[in-house]
Amino acid sequence: VNVVAFGVDAAFSYKYNQQRGICARDGFAICSGFNTSHVIPFVNGEPVFGACYRTNVGGYNVTDYLKQLLSLKYPHHTSKFTWEKTEELKMEHCYIASDYASEVRLFQSRDTKSEEKTRYWQIPWTPPPAEELPSEEEIARKAALKERQGQRLREMAEAKRSNRINDLENEIRELEMLSERLRFSAEDDVPSILSRTVHASKQDVESALTKALQSLRRAKGEPEIIEKSDSADKYNLINVPDEMLTPDQLRQKKKQLAFKNMSDGRQQKKQKQFEEGIEKERQKKLDEEKRLENPERYLEELRVKHRDLSEKVAQRKKLKTNGGHGNGNHNASGGVGRGERLNPSQRERMRLLASAAYDRGKGEDTFGARDEDWELYKHMSRDNDDDDDDVQPDTDEAELARLSSRLQEIDPTFLKLEPGSSAEAPRSRPLTKEDFQIGLGVERFRCPEMLFEPKLMGIEQLGLDEMVGWSIKRLLGRKDEEVGVVVEDRLTSSILLTGGSCLFPGLRERLEAGIRMMRPCGAPVRIYTASDPILDAWRGASAWFGGGDDSAAVAAGQSISRMDYYEKGQDCLRSYQIRYS
Repeated sequence: VNVVAFGVDAAFSYKYNQQRGICARDGFAICSGFNTSHVIPFVNGEPVFGACYRTNVGGYNVTDYLKQLLSLKYPHHTSKFTWEKTEELKMEHCYIASDYASEVRLFQSRDTKSEEKTRYWQIPWTPPPAEELPSEEEIARKAALKERQGQRLREMAEAKRSNRINDLENEIRELEMLSERLRFSAEDDVPSILSRTVHASKQDVESALTKALQSLRRAKGEPEIIEKSDSADKYNLINVPDEMLTPDQLRQKKKQLAFKNMSDGRQQKKQKQFEEGIEKERQKKLDEEKRLENPERYLEELRVKHRDLSEKVAQRKKLKTNGGHGNGNHNASGGVGRGERLNPSQRERMRLLASAAYDRGKGEDTFGARDEDWELYKHMSRDNDDDDDDVQPDTDEAELARLSSRLQEIDPTFLKLEPGSSAEAPRSRPLTKEDFQIGLGVERFRCPEMLFEPKLMGIEQLGLDEMVGWSIKRLLGRKDEEVGVVVEDRLTSSILLTGGSCLFPGLRERLEAGIRMMRPCGAPVRIYTASDPILDAWRGASAWFGGGDDSAAVAAGQSISRMDYYEKGQDCLRSYQIRYS
């Protein structure tokens, strides 16, 4: 590079448009660029930099603000808001509102006018394949296939059950023959007979025979017979008075009493489970008969039961969480104390534990010396407490799960009919075309508004119209010969808009209205837009500098050559001043 000349882009654009007859020698150049916005007054064709103003708001801030607003409004499509796409949306759809407050109220009303001003950007979207309803032939085919599969499974289960019954019958027959042989054999021959089997004694053979008989009854679906075993030898001390027993026998009696209670409890529990299973099978058959008799009525009854039970379970959970009653023990945080959530049986259990701990510390530990002491375990045991309130919620929830499963089997629309049920998994609705539309409403004028109100972005600086007014005041306050006698009307009669951010629709009208508010009534205000706000600065610099070593800039001595730089150093760049006329 042999020769260098540089100047202000807004001044080059103003001079270029002056040569084309768009603006006059005296006026303002309002340049809103990428990072900043400037207001430069021109007097006698030269810029007066001592009276210019700048604000740190430009096209970058507008684009960034629009990107932030759209990302907050549509968080699921944040990746779509690239800088290039946001810049394109800004240039195509944003505008300057003539009255910002009234425009905001218009969009708050949500009437037809605001809808007409809203623009939508459709993101590429592929609709999901339409779900075709199966035909009657397809439904019948699936039903027949399901029936065949069910029949095959039932046949396999029946064959397995028959094999199991045959194996048990053979095992019982062998055990009966072995038991009969042992009964009529001498005591000396018993060990040799048992050595060829897996049993160690006659009692093992009898126990195995009893278990096999019980298993056979279960396999055949017959009720189990709870055989009353002869407990005279096993629990021989239970019915003996304590006065007739030694201390060791008293301890043995306590153990026998505990074991007998546990054994009786297990037998009762087994019998109860077996009876419940039979009752469930019977209820299932009755439900199937009712469904076949009147399917619509049966389905409606199931729905009503499910809805009522869902509300009941939800209400119980709410009461359990928040506390259904108060006893004055509310804590400072507004919650509910531990005692308020305990039911009566739990309170009784806590009382028994506290009493036992209190009595133990009084002296000699005599717990267990009386039969009544062992009854305490029954009261404190959760398994044997049939009146516990916790059983009812478990029963209700199990019934709710059964109803939900039954409804899902016979009612394909069950989830759609009751989307808010607590027993059902939440289902998201299918995405539609509207879910991939980006609406630009208030964002269209809210983002460019920062050119006039930088405070929207937290920047305490002047807007474009205010900078013009303050520039006039600063210019008229100068007393140097360069300005001379300046007429304010000449300045506001030739205002040129240049820069990429001056392309917003409505900017010219809004700026004119703002300047008229600061000028006397009737004062002329004329605003012009550059022929090309983006490239006029380059064109003006190109026309000013020309080309070649014999250009006007070189002839006028307004350029810096390589030899001047080597001779004067970088100070020549600081003292460099260019004249645009």
